[in-house]
Amino acid sequence: MLRSTLLAAARSTAFRAAVESGPFDALVGRFVAGTTLDEAVAVARRITADRLVTVDHLGEDTTDRAQADANVAAYRALLHRLGDEGLADRVEVSVKLSAFGQRLPRDGEKIALESARQVCEAAAGVGTTVTVDMEDHTTTDATLAAVGDLRVDFPWAGAVLQSQLRRTEGDCRDLAGPGSRVRLCKGAYDEPESVAFRRAGEVDRSYVRCLGVLMAGQGLPMVATHDPRLVAIAQHLAQRAGRSTRDYELQMLYGVRPRAQSELAAEGQRVRVYLPYGTEWFGYFMRRLAERPANLAFFARSLVTRG
Repeated sequence: MLRSTLLAAARSTAFRAAVESGPFDALVGRFVAGTTLDEAVAVARRITADRLVTVDHLGEDTTDRAQADANVAAYRALLHRLGDEGLADRVEVSVKLSAFGQRLPRDGEKIALESARQVCEAAAGVGTTVTVDMEDHTTTDATLAAVGDLRVDFPWAGAVLQSQLRRTEGDCRDLAGPGSRVRLCKGAYDEPESVAFRRAGEVDRSYVRCLGVLMAGQGLPMVATHDPRLVAIAQHLAQRAGRSTRDYELQMLYGVRPRAQSELAAEGQRVRVYLPYGTEWFGYFMRRLAERPANLAFFARSLVTRG
């Protein structure tokens, strides 16, 4: 119920204005690496001392063609900067198709695919990769179709699957082939029971089943979780499948369990940090609040202090 309430609040214009007015900058800064390219690159460079990074230029649900084009330009600038600064071997990018106009009323999916193709071309030019983020369940088929199209020319294009969706175990089987890069996460969207597991235990059990499929496959599983128990299960499944620590990734969000991230990297694990930046941080920030009670408690204390 709390998670649903927070995600509903994320759609409130008035609530967004209150949050963006500035009093919560300290909390936002825990999860977002700034609003500018310079800030994002500086944080990425620091993290790559011991870990890998995937950078997300924040923006989603774009229904304006000019903004969709601006988002593509931002990614191209980011990738060129990564190449110029010698970071492309340790930093890739993550993209959302809705930021590229997937929901435009006319030719949205075509425009988003062509935009993603431009970003992949820029990534290939500097020697890095792109992962296509998953959004709510209504876009799953279109997103996976786009990833399939991209992989014709860019076989390293990554996909994201969410264990909360009932369909995901089957999608894992479809995507576990040679060279496939798949990030498995739990999912941060408020989905209906008809298509998703609603209880935490069910989502976790689905996660383990899906992870077993990916680890037994021929691709690169990208294990996106902060749960120490699921991290341990991932390590066990990898070992059972004969994988070394270079044959899968552990992925965590910027600002969440940073000490654990560094400790895992020091143990020889391949750890990648999801690093968002940009002015359109509100939706991302609200999903982080909805995911963890500790984040919400921090936010509530900020409200009391402000009052």
